[in-house]
Amino acid sequence: MELGKFIQQNNEQWGKYNAFIPNPFPPKGGFGFPESLIKQDAQAQHFVSTLNGITKLLPDVDFFIFMYILKDASSSSQIEGTGATMLDALEAEAKIGSDLPEDVDDIIHYIKALNNGIDALKEIPISERLIKKLHKDLMAGARHTQYPHPGKFRHDQNWINGTSPRDAKFVPPPSHELSRTISDWEKFVHVDDNLLPLTKAALLHAQFETIHPFRDGNGRTGRMLTTLYLREAGLLEKPVLFLSAYLKKHQQVYSNRLLGYSNGEINEWIQFFLSGVSEIAEEAIETVYKITKLREQDILQIQGMDKRSSKSAIEVLPKLFALPIVDTSIIQKWTGFTRNGSQKLIDRFVDLGILSLRDVNKKYNKSYIYKNYVDIFYKIHTGE
Repeated sequence: MELGKFIQQNNEQWGKYNAFIPNPFPPKGGFGFPESLIKQDAQAQHFVSTLNGITKLLPDVDFFIFMYILKDASSSSQIEGTGATMLDALEAEAKIGSDLPEDVDDIIHYIKALNNGIDALKEIPISERLIKKLHKDLMAGARHTQYPHPGKFRHDQNWINGTSPRDAKFVPPPSHELSRTISDWEKFVHVDDNLLPLTKAALLHAQFETIHPFRDGNGRTGRMLTTLYLREAGLLEKPVLFLSAYLKKHQQVYSNRLLGYSNGEINEWIQFFLSGVSEIAEEAIETVYKITKLREQDILQIQGMDKRSSKSAIEVLPKLFALPIVDTSIIQKWTGFTRNGSQKLIDRFVDLGILSLRDVNKKYNKSYIYKNYVDIFYKIHTGE
């Protein structure tokens, strides 16, 4: 199926090159997906529905969402070349560590943008306005990216790979095509059609990346939009499905499938996307079970402490799920204890195997990690 044509442009700056000009979207004749793709969508939908139900077992789904947003932010930023890790981002959130990579700031901006987007979705539908808001929050003031036009569509030609549009791997539509193509995209989000929502999410992501409306930050903005669309489409009560880790793991295939999409290989792209939905949803379901088991196990250990210590520890444990890297100042803030009292409580957690000292060679400014909890997310995140 042809979604557009490569048409020669004659640009004063770049000379002659071919840019992709999308056809009106969606195609008038529809997509005509094969039965195998419809079955794959149904299987992915089953996993998403199971995840949606099982997250209700968590005592506080918000800490689960926070860790997944952190994981998604790290993976999505790494796809674009960021070197900082999920642990770096955790340290930055805890305000622990002064020697963090500079590009951890890109991850923190992603977290802020996605959180703001989730909140904004309560009042603003997915639209050009929301797209620009996501991009502005993502790029404005980011130390590493230093993007000069946050929240504004480009007014010049961009390209993917290569040194210019002439030798690029892919050249998105020229800037004068953005108004039409984004308008088509936005209408497609809200049109009442018979498309299955996960398949539609795949189409929306690929079409957005094909348009590439910003000079920079398109991939991260597009991946955030996928999360928001799954929420707006009613597939999830809470935003608990994030695909960036899967896309990072299969980064080359991801890139090739998006390129293939512009050449009409739509089914191949959707198959890849739906496989990711199933894989990530299954992983998240397993994560819920692991968190629940760990929580019960650690509560039992805490209950074996003396009454006074156990009361304080029970109050601190849920906070560790939200911020699993701490130092004495954080425990002081949570409990109101003195520095000495906070250190004693940390030591009890260390004795129980709940917290671990992060750097045994450090004499001062020591920090501790809820390792068993972080490993549930981080080992999967790093592929260990």
